[in-house]
Amino acid sequence: MSAFSVLDRIGRLFRPSAATRELSALEERLGYEFRNRDLLEEALTHRSFANEKDLRGNYERLEFLGDSVLGLLASEWLFRRHPGLPEGSLSTLRSSLVSRPALAKRAAELEIGAALRLGVGEERSGGREKGSLLADALEAVLGAVFLDRGLEAVRKVAEPLLDDSLDEIEEIQDGKTRLQELAQARGLGLPSYRLVVEAGPDHEKMFTVECRLAGLASTAEASTKKRAEKRAAAAVADLLEGA
Repeated sequence: MSAFSVLDRIGRLFRPSAATRELSALEERLGYEFRNRDLLEEALTHRSFANEKDLRGNYERLEFLGDSVLGLLASEWLFRRHPGLPEGSLSTLRSSLVSRPALAKRAAELEIGAALRLGVGEERSGGREKGSLLADALEAVLGAVFLDRGLEAVRKVAEPLLDDSLDEIEEIQDGKTRLQELAQARGLGLPSYRLVVEAGPDHEKMFTVECRLAGLASTAEASTKKRAEKRAAAAVADLLEGA
Protein backbone atom coordinates (compact mmCIF):
# COMPACT_ATOMS: atom_id res chain seq x y z
CA MET A 1 0.00 0.00 0.00
CA SER A 2 1.39 3.38 -0.92
CA ALA A 3 2.17 6.05 1.64
CA PHE A 4 -0.52 8.21 0.01
CA SER A 5 -3.16 5.50 0.56
CA VAL A 6 -2.20 5.14 4.22
CA LEU A 7 -2.39 8.89 4.77
CA ASP A 8 -5.73 9.05 2.96
CA ARG A 9 -7.20 6.35 5.20
CA ILE A 10 -5.91 8.07 8.33
CA GLY A 11 -7.38 11.35 7.09
CA ARG A 12 -10.77 9.78 6.58
CA LEU A 13 -10.72 8.34 10.10
CA PHE A 14 -10.25 11.78 11.63
CA ARG A 15 -12.29 13.76 9.12
CA PRO A 16 -15.49 15.15 10.72
CA SER A 17 -18.66 13.45 9.54
CA ALA A 18 -21.36 15.40 7.70
CA ALA A 19 -23.48 15.37 10.86
CA THR A 20 -20.60 16.73 12.94
CA ARG A 21 -19.94 19.47 10.39
CA GLU A 22 -23.63 20.40 10.45
CA LEU A 23 -23.58 20.70 14.24
CA SER A 24 -20.50 22.92 14.09
CA ALA A 25 -22.13 25.10 11.44
CA LEU A 26 -25.25 25.46 13.59
CA GLU A 27 -23.16 26.42 16.61
CA GLU A 28 -21.52 29.11 14.49
CA ARG A 29 -24.90 30.46 13.39
CA LEU A 30 -26.11 30.46 17.00
CA GLY A 31 -22.92 32.17 18.17
CA TYR A 32 -22.59 29.50 20.85
CA GLU A 33 -20.31 26.48 21.29
CA PHE A 34 -21.58 23.65 23.45
CA ARG A 35 -19.41 22.14 26.16
CA ASN A 36 -21.61 19.04 26.05
CA ARG A 37 -22.55 18.51 22.42
CA ASP A 38 -24.73 15.53 23.38
CA LEU A 39 -27.28 18.10 24.56
CA LEU A 40 -27.35 19.71 21.13
CA GLU A 41 -27.76 16.33 19.44
CA GLU A 42 -30.69 15.51 21.73
CA ALA A 43 -32.26 18.92 21.00
CA LEU A 44 -32.19 18.09 17.29
CA THR A 45 -33.52 14.53 17.61
CA HIS A 46 -37.13 14.05 16.60
CA ARG A 47 -39.18 11.30 18.20
CA SER A 48 -39.40 9.48 14.85
CA PHE A 49 -35.60 9.19 14.66
CA ALA A 50 -35.32 8.10 18.30
CA ASN A 51 -37.91 5.38 17.75
CA GLU A 52 -36.22 4.06 14.62
CA LYS A 53 -32.77 4.03 16.24
CA ASP A 54 -34.05 2.79 19.62
CA LEU A 55 -32.69 5.87 21.40
CA ARG A 56 -33.90 6.86 24.86
CA GLY A 57 -34.11 10.60 24.32
CA ASN A 58 -35.60 13.09 21.87
CA TYR A 59 -36.07 16.83 21.93
CA GLU A 60 -39.45 16.95 23.70
CA ARG A 61 -38.17 17.34 27.28
CA LEU A 62 -35.67 20.00 26.20
CA GLU A 63 -38.44 21.76 24.29
CA PHE A 64 -40.52 21.89 27.50
CA LEU A 65 -37.57 23.45 29.34
CA GLY A 66 -36.66 25.84 26.54
CA ASP A 67 -40.24 27.10 26.30
CA SER A 68 -40.17 28.15 29.96
CA VAL A 69 -36.70 29.68 29.75
CA LEU A 70 -37.58 31.66 26.63
CA GLY A 71 -40.79 32.91 28.21
CA LEU A 72 -38.84 34.21 31.21
CA LEU A 73 -36.16 35.87 29.10
CA ALA A 74 -38.71 37.45 26.75
CA SER A 75 -40.63 38.85 29.74
CA GLU A 76 -37.51 40.30 31.33
CA TRP A 77 -36.23 41.67 28.00
CA LEU A 78 -39.52 43.44 27.28
CA PHE A 79 -39.74 44.72 30.86
CA ARG A 80 -36.32 46.37 30.52
CA ARG A 81 -36.83 47.60 26.95
CA HIS A 82 -40.30 49.11 27.49
CA PRO A 83 -40.34 50.64 31.00
CA GLY A 84 -43.61 52.50 30.40
CA LEU A 85 -45.58 49.68 28.80
CA PRO A 86 -48.58 48.38 30.83
CA GLU A 87 -48.92 44.70 31.72
CA GLY A 88 -51.53 43.93 29.09
CA SER A 89 -49.43 45.34 26.26
CA LEU A 90 -46.35 43.51 27.54
CA SER A 91 -48.26 40.23 27.57
CA THR A 92 -49.53 40.76 24.03
CA LEU A 93 -46.06 41.60 22.75
CA ARG A 94 -44.49 38.61 24.52
CA SER A 95 -47.08 36.29 23.00
CA SER A 96 -46.15 37.54 19.54
CA LEU A 97 -42.41 37.19 20.16
CA VAL A 98 -42.60 33.57 21.39
CA SER A 99 -45.38 32.44 19.05
CA ARG A 100 -44.79 29.42 16.85
CA PRO A 101 -44.73 31.46 13.62
CA ALA A 102 -42.09 33.82 15.05
CA LEU A 103 -39.96 30.96 16.40
CA ALA A 104 -40.32 28.99 13.18
CA LYS A 105 -39.04 31.96 11.18
CA ARG A 106 -36.02 32.40 13.43
CA ALA A 107 -35.34 28.64 13.28
CA ALA A 108 -35.49 28.72 9.48
CA GLU A 109 -33.02 31.62 9.39
CA LEU A 110 -30.67 29.60 11.62
CA GLU A 111 -31.12 26.64 9.24
CA ILE A 112 -31.99 24.36 12.14
CA GLY A 113 -33.92 22.13 9.75
CA ALA A 114 -30.70 21.03 8.05
CA ALA A 115 -29.34 19.69 11.35
CA LEU A 116 -32.45 17.81 12.50
CA ARG A 117 -32.34 14.06 13.00
CA LEU A 118 -35.59 12.76 11.51
CA GLY A 119 -37.08 9.35 10.95
CA VAL A 120 -37.66 8.15 7.40
CA GLY A 121 -41.38 8.97 7.40
CA GLU A 122 -40.88 12.44 8.86
CA GLU A 123 -38.10 13.10 6.37
CA ARG A 124 -40.28 12.12 3.44
CA SER A 125 -43.15 14.31 4.65
CA GLY A 126 -40.96 17.43 4.61
CA GLY A 127 -40.26 17.61 8.34
CA ARG A 128 -37.22 19.84 7.87
CA GLU A 129 -39.49 22.64 6.66
CA LYS A 130 -42.48 22.20 9.00
CA GLY A 131 -42.99 25.38 10.99
CA SER A 132 -44.26 23.66 14.14
CA LEU A 133 -41.34 21.24 14.16
CA LEU A 134 -38.79 24.02 13.59
CA ALA A 135 -40.28 26.10 16.41
CA ASP A 136 -40.17 23.13 18.78
CA ALA A 137 -36.57 22.37 17.84
CA LEU A 138 -35.49 25.97 18.47
CA GLU A 139 -37.03 25.86 21.95
CA ALA A 140 -35.24 22.55 22.53
CA VAL A 141 -31.92 24.09 21.48
CA LEU A 142 -32.45 26.95 23.93
CA GLY A 143 -33.23 24.41 26.63
CA ALA A 144 -30.01 22.60 25.77
CA VAL A 145 -28.01 25.84 26.03
CA PHE A 146 -29.57 26.45 29.46
CA LEU A 147 -28.49 23.03 30.73
CA ASP A 148 -25.05 23.44 29.14
CA ARG A 149 -24.08 26.81 30.64
CA GLY A 150 -27.05 28.45 32.35
CA LEU A 151 -29.35 31.42 31.94
CA GLU A 152 -26.79 34.02 30.87
CA ALA A 153 -25.67 31.80 28.00
CA VAL A 154 -29.27 31.44 26.79
CA ARG A 155 -29.76 35.19 27.07
CA LYS A 156 -26.91 35.82 24.63
CA VAL A 157 -28.44 33.41 22.12
CA ALA A 158 -32.08 34.37 22.60
CA GLU A 159 -32.00 38.17 22.72
CA PRO A 160 -30.82 38.69 19.11
CA LEU A 161 -33.66 36.39 18.02
CA LEU A 162 -36.17 38.38 20.07
CA ASP A 163 -34.76 41.58 18.59
CA ASP A 164 -35.30 40.32 15.05
CA SER A 165 -38.87 39.31 15.83
CA LEU A 166 -39.58 42.67 17.45
CA ASP A 167 -38.26 44.44 14.35
CA GLU A 168 -40.76 42.52 12.23
CA ILE A 169 -43.65 43.34 14.56
CA GLU A 170 -42.68 47.00 14.51
CA GLU A 171 -42.53 47.02 10.72
CA ILE A 172 -46.16 45.86 10.71
CA GLN A 173 -47.17 48.18 13.54
CA ASP A 174 -45.14 51.32 12.85
CA GLY A 175 -44.87 53.13 16.20
CA LYS A 176 -44.26 56.55 14.63
CA THR A 177 -47.35 56.34 12.44
CA ARG A 178 -49.45 55.11 15.35
CA LEU A 179 -48.26 57.92 17.64
CA GLN A 180 -48.81 60.59 15.00
CA GLU A 181 -52.38 59.37 14.42
CA LEU A 182 -53.07 59.44 18.16
CA ALA A 183 -51.57 62.93 18.47
CA GLN A 184 -53.65 64.29 15.60
CA ALA A 185 -56.84 62.70 16.92
CA ARG A 186 -56.30 64.35 20.32
CA GLY A 187 -54.99 67.67 19.02
CA LEU A 188 -51.62 67.30 20.73
CA GLY A 189 -49.33 68.52 17.99
CA LEU A 190 -46.38 66.54 16.65
CA PRO A 191 -43.99 64.35 18.66
CA SER A 192 -40.31 65.29 18.87
CA TYR A 193 -37.33 62.98 18.60
CA ARG A 194 -33.84 63.43 20.01
CA LEU A 195 -30.77 61.24 19.55
CA VAL A 196 -29.50 60.59 23.08
CA VAL A 197 -26.60 58.19 22.45
CA GLU A 198 -24.79 56.81 19.42
CA ALA A 199 -22.32 54.15 20.49
CA GLY A 200 -20.27 51.24 19.17
CA PRO A 201 -18.06 50.58 16.13
CA ASP A 202 -19.38 51.30 12.65
CA HIS A 203 -20.43 47.70 12.01
CA GLU A 204 -22.24 47.42 15.38
CA LYS A 205 -23.72 50.86 16.00
CA MET A 206 -26.43 51.24 18.63
CA PHE A 207 -28.69 54.31 18.78
CA THR A 208 -30.70 55.52 21.75
CA VAL A 209 -33.50 57.94 20.86
CA GLU A 210 -35.91 59.88 23.07
CA CYS A 211 -39.47 60.62 21.94
CA ARG A 212 -41.58 63.33 23.61
CA LEU A 213 -45.21 64.31 23.26
CA ALA A 214 -47.56 66.22 25.55
CA GLY A 215 -45.38 65.81 28.62
CA LEU A 216 -44.83 62.11 28.01
CA ALA A 217 -41.40 60.74 27.12
CA SER A 218 -39.67 57.43 26.48
CA THR A 219 -36.31 56.26 25.18
CA ALA A 220 -35.51 53.20 23.09
CA GLU A 221 -32.41 51.55 21.68
CA ALA A 222 -31.88 49.85 18.32
CA SER A 223 -29.26 49.13 15.69
CA THR A 224 -30.54 51.98 13.49
CA LYS A 225 -31.79 55.46 14.36
CA LYS A 226 -35.05 54.83 12.48
CA ARG A 227 -35.81 51.68 14.45
CA ALA A 228 -35.00 53.41 17.74
CA GLU A 229 -37.41 56.23 16.83
CA LYS A 230 -40.15 53.70 16.06
CA ARG A 231 -39.64 51.89 19.34
CA ALA A 232 -39.58 55.09 21.38
CA ALA A 233 -42.71 56.32 19.58
CA ALA A 234 -44.50 53.03 20.24
CA ALA A 235 -43.67 53.33 23.94
CA VAL A 236 -45.05 56.89 24.11
CA ALA A 237 -48.17 55.76 22.23
CA ASP A 238 -48.67 53.05 24.86
CA LEU A 239 -48.29 55.65 27.61
CA LEU A 240 -50.74 57.95 25.85
CA GLU A 241 -53.34 55.22 25.45
CA GLY A 242 -52.96 54.22 29.07
CA ALA A 243 -53.18 57.78 30.40
